[in-house]
Amino acid sequence: MSWETELEVLRSAADGAGELALRHRRGGFVVDSKADHSPVTTADRECERLIAGLLEEAFPDDGLLGEEGAAKPSRSGRRWIIDPIDGTRDFVRGGPSWAVLVGLESEGEPVAGVCFFPLLGDMYVASRGGGAWRNADRIEASAITTLSQAVLGLTGFDNLARQAFAPRLLDWAARFWTVRNFGGALDAMMVASGKAEAWIEPSAKSWDLAPLKVIVEEAGGRFFNFDGASSIHGGNAVACAPGLEAEVRRFLAGGS
Repeated sequence: MSWETELEVLRSAADGAGELALRHRRGGFVVDSKADHSPVTTADRECERLIAGLLEEAFPDDGLLGEEGAAKPSRSGRRWIIDPIDGTRDFVRGGPSWAVLVGLESEGEPVAGVCFFPLLGDMYVASRGGGAWRNADRIEASAITTLSQAVLGLTGFDNLARQAFAPRLLDWAARFWTVRNFGGALDAMMVASGKAEAWIEPSAKSWDLAPLKVIVEEAGGRFFNFDGASSIHGGNAVACAPGLEAEVRRFLAGGS
């Protein structure tokens, strides 16, 4: 199946939201706190409205789910999942790793997605059967198969301590070539583009993961949850190079 129309709209929506967010960065914005104490800005809300409006106009029968409240039931079996500014803390502090995330879910499975980093100028897109791309270049996951040559990305250190594997994590991480934390979506895209081999995310919502799953998998990488399933609704996520899948699954299951 061709997803060209969907990808065209995805690119346009992400580009428009990225430009809007940058205008807010230059001109100022208001920061509020959600019930969970995470920040939300006027830029988050306005970017989500822009994306949702473009998607609803192009695909009126599709559903919507957005981090900042966009919601619409689906009449088509498809749903667009939106995180207008993933990494709001980085956005507020002026860091470069915040991203516009939009994924298309069909019958419960992500089939297309975009991950756009406006300050870095990198737009990652993928569709089922169409491969994964960064700007005009096709990307592929790493062929590395040993931890001593691999880069590990870890996100959410405040939640890592609560995981069953926490007592074993430092020793296991020390076996990697190096360990980095680029900020969630960027960690996942490092795996998808072969610049890192594993990423562990202990706490995530569906809008954090919807486009990342299809991009990683279309790049030849693996995406799964801590319990072994493979869902954007699982509450956590792992992305890794195919040659490290068995090793990472063994660690999560209790091995060393």
